[in-house]
Amino acid sequence: MREPADLLNAQRLSELAAEYGPCFYLLSSSQFRRNCLELTEAFRAIYPHFSIAYSYKTNYLPALCRIVDELGGYAEVVSEMEMEIALRCGVQPARIVWNGPVKNAERMEWLLANGGTVHADSLDELQTILALSQKHPNSTFCLGLRCNFDVGDGVLSRFGIDTQSEDFSQAVQLLRDHPRLRLTSLHCHFARRQVEYWPARVSGMLALVDRVTEALGYAPRRVDLGGGLFGKMPDSLKAQFSARIPDYQDYAGAAAAPFAQHFRQASDPPELLVEPGTALAGDCMRFVTRVCGIKQVRGKAFATLSGSQKNISMTGVNPPIRIYPVGEGRHYADVDMVGYTCIEADVLYRHYQGELAKGDFVVFDNCGSYSIVMKPPFILPNVPVLDLDHGDVRLIRRGETFEDLFATYDFGNGGLS
Repeated sequence: MREPADLLNAQRLSELAAEYGPCFYLLSSSQFRRNCLELTEAFRAIYPHFSIAYSYKTNYLPALCRIVDELGGYAEVVSEMEMEIALRCGVQPARIVWNGPVKNAERMEWLLANGGTVHADSLDELQTILALSQKHPNSTFCLGLRCNFDVGDGVLSRFGIDTQSEDFSQAVQLLRDHPRLRLTSLHCHFARRQVEYWPARVSGMLALVDRVTEALGYAPRRVDLGGGLFGKMPDSLKAQFSARIPDYQDYAGAAAAPFAQHFRQASDPPELLVEPGTALAGDCMRFVTRVCGIKQVRGKAFATLSGSQKNISMTGVNPPIRIYPVGEGRHYADVDMVGYTCIEADVLYRHYQGELAKGDFVVFDNCGSYSIVMKPPFILPNVPVLDLDHGDVRLIRRGETFEDLFATYDFGNGGLS
């Protein structure tokens, strides 16, 4: 749509562009906070023993990570880099959960020795943790097992330990034989976001809780159902998906209700965790870019933007957009908005209909999920992130410079800087 004026107008965008460049992100940290609270309330209304473990890999802006910590959530990390982000944000080790198939042994040892949780992705990794624990004879290492089982989603996941395999049985036996390795958590994650796959996920994990409790003589303190939740989105975006888009209450009904029933007589029920990323961050960022020019190629109109599809991290759909006019536009019946890269597939929006002019601002909504973390510095450095929630501009991340990107390179004129 082409909107000449609203709360964010062309004049304001022009002022920001003059200071920060033709492309930047606008963050709504207050929207992220609301999402955290709403998701938590939806689950706790049914099962009070619930917490969020925020998926750092989705969007690891420290401003967002600190909000999760302030609200009592966990940091779900998949690398030593993300763990360092959590620690620098003031997250206590006991509130860090480390997933992922490859982990740095030294940092894993540090986290376990300081009360954090590592989810073992394989029997080999569990044996590595056992070896590390021998260096700490007076400590108990709290760990989890990442569990892999069929939920009927048609995906053969490569993550976790097959719960029907000998490896899983050996893992449980290892934990039984070494009581200083304490099974604190059972974890799973399945990528399909449709809510219809959640009942199998939940029932599978509840059966595993009973199984390992019987084998070990104690119950895990947490059951982590992983991520894979849709976030909030406008109807125009929902309409482009073949399946219905669930809301927070749908996921809570599928997950929290069975937990409430299963542990209805338990005096000390386990904490239920989910690991939302997109569900929290998806609608809290917008990407601002400008129209550099519009041309016709064999009857087809292309509007070249100063940003790239990599900035919005959406493929196969047209994201919600708003046009803020600067020039005198003309009407187009069919124009593709394309990026600055030399890649044919760099298309941000297909078949736009409406008025458009060189210099106009195009603002893409729902860009908080995976956009800034997966955007490579291809051709151009990464752009700033601004938080405008409180009226004043707060620079959350400055734009990258040439020096930021190439400090690790040897240009053959005296070695590395």
